[in-house]
Amino acid sequence: MAKATFARVLLVVALSMSISIWPACSLNLLSLDYYEKSCPMALSIIKSGMEAAVAREVRNAALVLRLHFHDCFVQGCDGSVLLDDTPTFTGEKTASPNINSLRGFEIIDDIKEQLEKVCPGAVSCADILTVAARDAVILNGGPYWHVPLGRKDSRTASLVEANTNIPTPNSTLAVLIRKFLFQGLTPIDLVALSGAHTIGQARCTNFRDRIYGSDAKDTRFSLLKASCPLSGGDNNISPLDFVSPTVVDNAYYKNLVNERGLLISDQELTRFGSVTSALVKHYADDPLAFWNQFSDSMVSMGNIVNPLTFLTGEVRKNCRRVN
Repeated sequence: MAKATFARVLLVVALSMSISIWPACSLNLLSLDYYEKSCPMALSIIKSGMEAAVAREVRNAALVLRLHFHDCFVQGCDGSVLLDDTPTFTGEKTASPNINSLRGFEIIDDIKEQLEKVCPGAVSCADILTVAARDAVILNGGPYWHVPLGRKDSRTASLVEANTNIPTPNSTLAVLIRKFLFQGLTPIDLVALSGAHTIGQARCTNFRDRIYGSDAKDTRFSLLKASCPLSGGDNNISPLDFVSPTVVDNAYYKNLVNERGLLISDQELTRFGSVTSALVKHYADDPLAFWNQFSDSMVSMGNIVNPLTFLTGEVRKNCRRVN
């Protein structure tokens, strides 16, 4: 019965791909050996930068992983999320899903500074962020995957798209699926990439509705109310995965099966009879299946590119501003 259910899930996912608006496709513009000649030390420099960042604070791994996600869902993976506002330029950092939430920009700044010393003008900020996200996962005990490279940095940003495209902590399952399909990502990708919440923290303002909701049955939610009252304490934080908050494992899915998802959008994945509920159970039962699909889905997300960026983009000297 379980195998039949999972097979039906895969069939629904395959059919859903036909309504994708923007397919996640690298268009053969990316390659694994892109920096082999122009900056052969690129990957090792990025790795060293992430090792230093995580050694300073283990939470930095989750911060960089989140930055990458928020970058790719707006204009593709083009480093637009890294751009600062100026008197004549509006970036994405003040968008509702980003403001008071995204952190870790200085980690990418530090890595970029080191790369500019060795290979000036060679490695894009978009590529740095994509590789750093992979290394962040590894440093928290997660899987390795090969990262296709060669992205260009956008000279534009979109506050509107950041407010529209990025899922919110209170998103319904239908909204989550729609926003992932818009990026060319399947419900399988949705469930696997949501597993990034195996590490990191959430702010009270993002999980308040969950712990005070009528379906919040876990006793831990009652304890959280002390640090997340109905009014105030918006920036108080709690681990998204309270079982193993600094390890990339499948405890996140086990929490969901037991109705312990901290965010409404997390628990929505288990909606009865949904395409995603069987996937959650599958990853809760099989940690290797989660690792394998998470790796594949991270590549798919990292390959979301806007072809125009390869014509109009650049390699920024400073990730916070265009050249």
